[in-house]
Amino acid sequence: MGLNPINLAQSTKRIYEQNLGSWSTQEFLPMGCLENEETGATFLWQIENNGSWYWEVAESSELMFPTVKDHNLMITNDGNEISGEIYFVLSGPTEWESQWHKSLKPGKSFITVPTAVSVVNGGFEKAVVEMTKYRRKIRRPNKDNEKLAVIFNDYMNCLFGDSTTEKLLPLIDAAADAGCEYFCIDCGWYTDTNWWAGVGEWKPSAQRYPGGIEKPIKYIREKGMIPGLWLEIETVGFDCPNIDNIPKSWFFRRHGKIVSDQCRYPLDFRNPEVQDYATSVIDRMVNEYGVGYIKMDYNINSGIGTEVDSDSLGDGLLEHNRAYLAWLDSIFVKYPDLIIENCGSGGMRMDYAMLSRHSIQSSSDQTDYIKNAAIAASCATALTPEQCAIWSYPLSGADPEETTMNMVNAMMLRIHQSGHLATLPANQFNLVKNGIEVYKMIRNDIKEGLPFWLTGIPKFEDPWFTFGLECDNCAYIAVWRISGEKILNVPLKEELQKYQHVEPVYPQNTLDCAYINENHTISFLLEETKTARIFKLY
Repeated sequence: MGLNPINLAQSTKRIYEQNLGSWSTQEFLPMGCLENEETGATFLWQIENNGSWYWEVAESSELMFPTVKDHNLMITNDGNEISGEIYFVLSGPTEWESQWHKSLKPGKSFITVPTAVSVVNGGFEKAVVEMTKYRRKIRRPNKDNEKLAVIFNDYMNCLFGDSTTEKLLPLIDAAADAGCEYFCIDCGWYTDTNWWAGVGEWKPSAQRYPGGIEKPIKYIREKGMIPGLWLEIETVGFDCPNIDNIPKSWFFRRHGKIVSDQCRYPLDFRNPEVQDYATSVIDRMVNEYGVGYIKMDYNINSGIGTEVDSDSLGDGLLEHNRAYLAWLDSIFVKYPDLIIENCGSGGMRMDYAMLSRHSIQSSSDQTDYIKNAAIAASCATALTPEQCAIWSYPLSGADPEETTMNMVNAMMLRIHQSGHLATLPANQFNLVKNGIEVYKMIRNDIKEGLPFWLTGIPKFEDPWFTFGLECDNCAYIAVWRISGEKILNVPLKEELQKYQHVEPVYPQNTLDCAYINENHTISFLLEETKTARIFKLY
């Protein structure tokens, strides 16, 4: 896997990752890290594009730079040759990897995809801290990332896209009682049949909501919460009631044919008519239905791009991606307090082209709360904690520890509450309610906290893992014991050694404990496996 010195004259070895299509994070995040173990210097980068991207680490060679005299790139500022040094390339779409090229006419220009590099004397975690600071600086100013509102969404391990007024009303009661501040009705509200292929017209189902969807939306407001709806504005389904009236020029096209994926057509946002249509849908959601939150999903990958009015397929995709971002900017100008969640089948578009606009990101559609714990504990490498929505979905009648772990998964980030709260036994419901109460007490710290990991970045197979946030005068640390021995001893990082005390934060009546030793080691005692706790260091 490494770069080994085989031939002094040249090297054709590279280490690289890439993404192809409109799911920017379908397999890998648009990130990488290069650490010099001898000097301690670490370079952490992110590519800010909501589509295809490419990065490469390799060795510079005389093959790349034939003569010192003719190629200034071979000379450093002090006059030394750089042949034989390690370089990295950060890029949006490329010709070889993503079928992108663009021909510039005289007087025209092209702006490349933005990238950011965090450079530190230290390891990966210190580089993540600096990247977190940068991400907060480039993000659109918004009230949501100041308040960190608690959202209930009826999808995950709950209604799964089959909402009705009858099913919603008790859930709305329970969510309000638990302390949720937004209530989002997820997919399916616009069709009586196949919610997947029926996207596109965005008019409520009369069968699901007798008397109109306005009834449950009004009830959400009466209960003191702000209503939300699910949308997938960038696609039109095969079963959309209005499909025959949509101009074919709205769609991606390759090899002379309209592009489709999984019973849906991707829309081309370079077309002004598409943007007008999308804006009219948002207008209706906000002005007619009274929605203050939109879960904006994106469940297909449009592929390598479109041949319509483009120099290459990749050029068509990149221009569409940028047109979508411009449209999104216009919506936030028009409705600055509207929260639009960035969701792409969970976290398939978790990049900072999108997250410089969106205040909240769906991290995953993982249905297993144990696996979701490892995802939650790792997510701050990819985005700021206050933007990262994590599902909490306790199942009725389950062990109370399952409810506790579901809450711990979300409480250091953004609570995306779900599950059948209306049917939870009282002991489980009280754990949810208490978790939300505690979250509201610590969320002002979360929005400024900087991440750390006492046990390293988690892996699914780890017996224990941790995730912490260092704040102004304290630190919070979530601890999960999945398996293994009941005591975890781990040294405190130097920046945390100023703290001498530790106390449980959630659940508040736990008998499990943590204590700091004289040698700056912290010990956690969790009696049972598949348990999780939150502690405060001060």
